[in-house]
Amino acid sequence: MNKSRFGLRDVILLALIGIIFGVIYFAGDFVYNAVTLALTPIGLGAAGNDFTMGLWCMAGPLAGFMLKRPGSAFLGEFLGAAGEMFLGGQWGASNLISGAVQGVASELGFTLVGYRMYNWLTILSTTATTTILTFAWDWFRNGYSHFALPILLACFAIRFISMFLFCGVLVKLITNLLERAHVIPQAQA
Repeated sequence: MNKSRFGLRDVILLALIGIIFGVIYFAGDFVYNAVTLALTPIGLGAAGNDFTMGLWCMAGPLAGFMLKRPGSAFLGEFLGAAGEMFLGGQWGASNLISGAVQGVASELGFTLVGYRMYNWLTILSTTATTTILTFAWDWFRNGYSHFALPILLACFAIRFISMFLFCGVLVKLITNLLERAHVIPQAQA
């Protein structure tokens, strides 16, 4: 089987990831609003985005770990963002841009390990690349360039922790369960 080509099973898994995470991302909009609302009175409303960013970037790493093919992390993340948009997510079509940025960021983490390892090093790689690239995107899109350095550092740290917990630990737990259930092949260390 050619590792770089997607088979029917892969396409079905990507579609399911897109649908499931479209719903999760849509529900995440309400979580984001609640967290931002709670943090705004103390002057930290912008950090609501960073607390919830890991949730919105899970589809990419999950697709990458499940399919183990170049391009799967990008497609999983982009399809999840498209699903959120079609469900009526509050950011509309801009979800597609964010999904593309998040997908590229996640895919870069798998690229750095050469698509050969699917372990904690890959988790750290995707966490780091996704944190850095999405933070750079928010620097321009959400005006992070206007924040004071201590706020920027706090937001970056919060985002990294969110990414590590959602895109790292939770994705690894999900893929471990799927491997034990023989839904996906066992990853090589």
